[in-house]
Amino acid sequence: MPKSDFTDTFELAGRRVRRMGYGAMQLAGPGVFGPPKDRGACIAILREAVAAGVNHIDTSDFYGPHITNQLIREALHPYPDNLVIVTKVGAVRGDDGAWLPALEPEDLKRGVHDNLRNLGVDALDVVNVRIMGNVHSPAEGSIEKQVVALAGLQREGLVRHIGLSNVTPAQIEEAQRIAEIVCVQNHYNIVQREDDALVDALAAKGIAYVPFFPLGGFTPIQSSALSDVALRIGATPMQVALAWLLHRAPNILLIPGTSALAHLRENLSAGQLRLDDAVLAELDAIADRADK
Repeated sequence: MPKSDFTDTFELAGRRVRRMGYGAMQLAGPGVFGPPKDRGACIAILREAVAAGVNHIDTSDFYGPHITNQLIREALHPYPDNLVIVTKVGAVRGDDGAWLPALEPEDLKRGVHDNLRNLGVDALDVVNVRIMGNVHSPAEGSIEKQVVALAGLQREGLVRHIGLSNVTPAQIEEAQRIAEIVCVQNHYNIVQREDDALVDALAAKGIAYVPFFPLGGFTPIQSSALSDVALRIGATPMQVALAWLLHRAPNILLIPGTSALAHLRENLSAGQLRLDDAVLAELDAIADRADK
């Protein structure tokens, strides 16, 4: 499996971003629904992340809904020139917090305008169209209608760059015939490795790959082998899992989320870990064991 020559930055949307970014999803209330328990703590986390050098933030107006974007605006607006905010459209929240598909062109247009309003900007840096698929894994099917809709909003100047989320290689190829795609956001981590070939294919084209649930999401990664490695090198298992992703390929950009300052600092420190070939080989084998 190819390994990256470790670098700390990668080009996204025409700018160099730090490969360790921040995902804002957990700033909303339980179940990513409603307001946070401590709004002030959320503001502090966003400001500390940017002060520490993070210049890639992932969000969506359906987190909350509206909550995370409003927090980002309160904490960081006017935004630093080097900050890339990536948002997504393709879903809405029901009154009970349910995640509902919203993939018709009018839905996507409404989602873009919601993001513009709540982030307080005239144009969005990057908009990912989030295809629902099988919730956390993609399913085949044309996405032409959705990409055409976003490309139209791009021509209007409301969207600068287009990305995709929860998609297959065939869907990426279909989208690239319509518009330039700058990033793909799929489920991938040290255990969930179905996209191994896709990561390498996108790296060859200079397209960013952004794993969602890099630490397992709502079911955190559990691995005795990962814990053993972490103990040996003096890091936490989650730090090692993040460091493995950074070593995996140079186009991988990380967006681990947290609503705790201590956890934010722990995640950012993972960007400083350098793993030697023996450790990487040991970590690579974790997915093989998980499949058995």
